[in-house]
Amino acid sequence: MNALQNIAPALTMSSREIAELTGKDLGHVNRDIRAMLDSLEDDPELEHVREDKDARGYTVAFHLGRELTYTLLAGYSTQLRRRVIARWQELEAQAAPALPDFSNPVVAARAWADAKESELRTAEALAIAAPKAEFVDRYVEADSGAKGFRQVAKLLKANEHEFRAWLQDQKVMYRLGGEWTAYQNHIDAGRFVVKTGVATNSEHAFNTTKFTPKGVQWIAGEWAKHQVAARQEAA
Repeated sequence: MNALQNIAPALTMSSREIAELTGKDLGHVNRDIRAMLDSLEDDPELEHVREDKDARGYTVAFHLGRELTYTLLAGYSTQLRRRVIARWQELEAQAAPALPDFSNPVVAARAWADAKESELRTAEALAIAAPKAEFVDRYVEADSGAKGFRQVAKLLKANEHEFRAWLQDQKVMYRLGGEWTAYQNHIDAGRFVVKTGVATNSEHAFNTTKFTPKGVQWIAGEWAKHQVAARQEAA
């Protein structure tokens, strides 16, 4: 019973505090978090996310752990990321538990294992977020309209052939009637927009599928995770 009482609650940061630290509108921060959570799908870290709602059922705030907080920050500027990370380090220092009784070898071993696991998980999260952060910093400087495949590949600094093959393998896009289009579930999720037109020289009707700003942000995170996994496998 005493051991259970010494376990501290999981440390989280609210979207309200993130908004205050970054100067962003709380509604925009909650929107960014929801988009991130939708893109992560079955990630085990989602189990630790808490969502506060008002009496009408509207989201008031989200509460994120460290890894998801850092992942969210990948979409923000360097200065804003620095502010939130500094605050997170303050929270960790304030919540640091008393040192365990290292005279007990079992307790000491468990404490070492927990610390090492936390270190590895944080390193992995930052490794995944870093490529996306680099991309987002470039993207926010560009216009926020819909982007074609080659535009997105260029922004991601991705090899077009490799990127296209990966999109097919992940069932994000496919070729239909000679035209490159997205699967319907991704269109319904707002990640792509399909525009129709008629060629002036041949009067041939065609469809053009483009990434929306939401889709660009989502695919950047997925591509970053793919690159990290590929590097780990190669190593």
